Amino acid sequence: MHNFLTFALSSEGGGFNPLDPEYGGVAVWTWLIFLLSLPFIWKVVMGPVTKALEARDEAAAKAIVDAQAAKSGAEAARAEVEAKLAEARTQAARIVEEARVRAEAREKEILETARREAQATSQRAQAEILAAQDKALGEIRAQVVNISMSAAGSVLRRKVDASDDRRLVEEIVAGAGSGKGMQK
Repeated sequence: MHNFLTFALSSEGGGFNPLDPEYGGVAVWTWLIFLLSLPFIWKVVMGPVTKALEARDEAAAKAIVDAQAAKSGAEAARAEVEAKLAEARTQAARIVEEARVRAEAREKEILETARREAQATSQRAQAEILAAQDKALGEIRAQVVNISMSAAGSVLRRKVDASDDRRLVEEIVAGAGSGKGMQK
């Protein structure tokens, strides 16, 4: 041991080498201490380190499995969302088509109602025009009869009142109105 201390304290050497045969006893003691401390090192240091590494590997494997499960879950959710989106698009297209068909039907209905109302208004207007025309012609005939009676009275120099005379003049006026320009 004396040599070892001398060697360790001297500045000549490049350092301690336990495999150097000159210091054979030191090498034996080094190996002996190492082998005796190996179970302790294995129990105290290597055991927890190994357990920690195994736990880390298990956690990493579990994280990979969880990530794959999450990925497949996300893909399934994405597929479900895409299916629902496609269904929603189809339903929206169907609703738009139904609305278009209803709008076209409503447009036709409105146009038909407007056409019927216009036709009814036109018929009412024509009936009113014909009624007004008949009324006006009746008034004109009455005035012509009165004028004719007055003229006949002036020609005959007497008053023409008799109902036969009035009837005769009305027939003449009606015949002249229907045949010669005074039409209904």
